[in-house]
Amino acid sequence: MDKLTLISGFLFFAADVFAIASLANPEWIVTDEDAGSVNLGLISQCQTIYKRERICMAPTLPAEWLTSLLFIVVGIICLTVTCVLLFASHWHRSVLKYARWIAFLGMVLFCLAALIFPIGFYVDEIGGQPYKLPNNTQVGSSYVLFVLSIFFTIISELFAGKVCLPVF
Repeated sequence: MDKLTLISGFLFFAADVFAIASLANPEWIVTDEDAGSVNLGLISQCQTIYKRERICMAPTLPAEWLTSLLFIVVGIICLTVTCVLLFASHWHRSVLKYARWIAFLGMVLFCLAALIFPIGFYVDEIGGQPYKLPNNTQVGSSYVLFVLSIFFTIISELFAGKVCLPVF
């Protein structure tokens, strides 16, 4: 296994971990007001009212967020399969081309999810418009982790395709 494949595998793994962590944390959208706060995620939704204990529940997702969730889950599966194929490429060099294409599919799915997700800002809990959040609402750490996973996936794909060749 050459150095570029090793770097690519590590970056794909990091992107995979960041994407999983972003789904596990309910801080995609954070609303912070005097009366309390609401943290919206794709898997759970949490609210704190007047500094009481935080209450979490399963959200009712609009179609846009459900589509984003589906794309992210399939993208995570693609990245996981890519990591396994990159590991297997140590013994079978021919699987590298499949790993690159599966990773490319994962990258496309992540990018589509990132484009579709902001369309759902119109939900009642947020009160915004598609692609426009109200002033008291911001994207949270989970969304930032998801964007980092997209960034790492793109950089990994460049290394896997040997497009970006660093000097070692």
